Amino acid sequence: MTAPHIDLDVHHQPKGVSDVVAFGFVKALRFCADTFFAKRYGHRAVVLETVAAVPGMVGATLNHLKCLRRMEGDKGWIKTLMDEAENERMHLMTFIEVAKPTLFERVVVVAAQWVFYLFFFGLYLISSKTAHRVVGYFEEEAVISYTLYLKEIDEGRSANVAAPAIARHYWKLPEGATLRDVVLVVRADEAHHRDVNHGFANELAGLAPAETVAPYPEHAEQIRLAA
Repeated sequence: MTAPHIDLDVHHQPKGVSDVVAFGFVKALRFCADTFFAKRYGHRAVVLETVAAVPGMVGATLNHLKCLRRMEGDKGWIKTLMDEAENERMHLMTFIEVAKPTLFERVVVVAAQWVFYLFFFGLYLISSKTAHRVVGYFEEEAVISYTLYLKEIDEGRSANVAAPAIARHYWKLPEGATLRDVVLVVRADEAHHRDVNHGFANELAGLAPAETVAPYPEHAEQIRLAA
């Protein structure tokens, strides 16, 4: 398959204190990631995709419980957020095959996941709008990071190795697919999550939804990982 065309320049201009806080928080995370990983984009992906898989699960869980309490429909949010969490987890499983995280990075993953999960759970309870805006900005930064990763590959600073088997199956890539093909579809995934979460935040704020949503690459319906 070919990665769908996406708009790389989408940016939600912060409007109000909530958006400014969300944007500032994500930029602080970006600074930490740039400082810690520099241009080691494969290792950056391993750690950050662990964090990126948290919001969808938190949002799905809390929306599920809210719908049970109120005995109302979810407007399709729960499945969308669950699919997002699963998708981000598959990003992680793919880049583990590429980057082979060190013991220290695995420790960082455990610490980052616990801290971010507790933070995001609390934030979603306080302001789900701000939480979705954080994810929207987080995905904007992910699109930028994967674009830079592509540049590293194209200019020969990162090896364009064969795509891991798990990635070929999940994104239905051809047998000869490479890391570059994987990064293209992962970036398209992130662009889709970016637009969806900004749209959710807009809806919760009473604003007009996003005019366009980046197309989602085709994925395998289910994948079983070896124990």
